[in-house]
Amino acid sequence: MTATHRQWDIVTGVGLTALAVAAARAIATGSADDLVDDPFAAEFVRAVNPPRPLPTEPDGDELWTAMAAYVGLRSRFFDEVVTGSDAPQVVILAAGLDARAYRLDLAGRDVYEVDQPQVLEFKQRVLDDLGARPRCRRHAVAADLRDDWPAALEQAGFDPARPAVWLAEGLLPYLPAMAEEELFDLVHARSAPGSRIGVEQVPGGDVAGMDRSMRTMNAAERIGVDMDGLLATEPRRDPVAWLREQGWGVTTELADELADRYGCRLPAFLADTMAKAELVRADLSA
Repeated sequence: MTATHRQWDIVTGVGLTALAVAAARAIATGSADDLVDDPFAAEFVRAVNPPRPLPTEPDGDELWTAMAAYVGLRSRFFDEVVTGSDAPQVVILAAGLDARAYRLDLAGRDVYEVDQPQVLEFKQRVLDDLGARPRCRRHAVAADLRDDWPAALEQAGFDPARPAVWLAEGLLPYLPAMAEEELFDLVHARSAPGSRIGVEQVPGGDVAGMDRSMRTMNAAERIGVDMDGLLATEPRRDPVAWLREQGWGVTTELADELADRYGCRLPAFLADTMAKAELVRADLSA
């Protein structure tokens, strides 16, 4: 990792956003929609003392209710991206507190979790304290996505000659435009025929608009995450169009369309924001 890159732990910077997402996933786990079942999410939140207390069950707050609804929907979509493929490898980019290796039946598959070392160390400590055991061959890959993470991935056992499922969930808004392009270039170069990628893109790829919406809702203060400088708001290439140009077969659904398919509903005040987020599945033909 280069000296110019700032690292973070689970209660600072992007690490704290991962903790907030875990809180939302914990709330979603207890909801009637039954979109996700993550018994580890609340345990991650309880294991730390964040700058502001985070809920792990419904508390009536409109913003947390909305976050939980969207995160539950997103989690279900990415779960299906993984379980709907028989690719032997799964790579979770910026894995954060993702517990798919423990909560999904991925027997016989290799799951690689790529993230900052302190985030992975925290997650491992909590899971070990719980006596949790992965339901796959799990590999923690301590690497910064702004550095040579493919080398670390391959050192952990990843084989670019074998098909893989790649997950880019809750990731792209934090990457500068050039870093996002490089990420997709690197993933494509390491995707054997039969590979799949799942991507979440903010509405229209407009990260600046997402940032304005969050500020209007005073989301940073209400959630307890300082968003200043975290999001990369410059214009960026459309990954959906680029994937198609590279030969991937792409399916895109808006979040509110996905909610209809799952038989649930996103809160009305998300209608012009995250309800229009694009959830993308792309497959590379064998």
